[in-house]
Amino acid sequence: MREAVKPRRESRVLSWWEISEADRRLEGADPRETITWAAETYGEGLALSASFGGGEGMALLDMISKITNKVTVLTIDTGFIFKETAEFREEVMRRYKLPVEVLRPALSVEEQVARYGEQMRTCTPDLCCQVRKIEPLRRALERYDAWMTGIRRVQTLQRAETRVVAWEERYGAAKIAPLAHWTDEQVWDYVREHDVPVNPLLHKGYKSIGCEPQTRPVHDDEDPRSGRWSGLEKTECGIHFAGGEARRAVS
Repeated sequence: MREAVKPRRESRVLSWWEISEADRRLEGADPRETITWAAETYGEGLALSASFGGGEGMALLDMISKITNKVTVLTIDTGFIFKETAEFREEVMRRYKLPVEVLRPALSVEEQVARYGEQMRTCTPDLCCQVRKIEPLRRALERYDAWMTGIRRVQTLQRAETRVVAWEERYGAAKIAPLAHWTDEQVWDYVREHDVPVNPLLHKGYKSIGCEPQTRPVHDDEDPRSGRWSGLEKTECGIHFAGGEARRAVS
């Protein structure tokens, strides 16, 4: 696995009009067209945020690897991820040979517990997501002009209005979602057709994979994300949608 940490570089920032025009033109386009545009526009200033948990992320990674080898894969190791996910990540990056940067929180789990309370040992939302996911990604994106993500409109109500190209103010970078309009069927058709590897937990009843303490398998008649933060109204970690500030966890 080729690990790379990029230094700060000269930025390539599009105007509001350029981003809006790119979003209009690429709406409904084949994801590979969007990836090609992003690679040509941002070069080494483009990153991919990947969790190695879902089929869409793996399909996107496969597409990117066939278009460019310049995109750095940013992946967050929260300290709570499944052992299977960590092992799968290593296997996948040996196959695709893209540069990868494993992002880790500033606090260890023990430091987090000491600062915020014992509940933080089991991945208590929303604070844990803020400390262990959102902040590491925010720091990393200071060195990039744009980032790609595998999120899709059909995944959750919050994602229903996802734009293909948008400006993400809180990260100071353009956000590109090449698969925004894809259905579940399109994702899995691509995975099968191109023999794309997927997280082995997807074959064990998990349909959406995050941190182990807050992820469970789901039944066939359940929503795919019902296994995330089960029993809570929470459906997003906050990377894609703002919410949840750092505060002491309470019982």
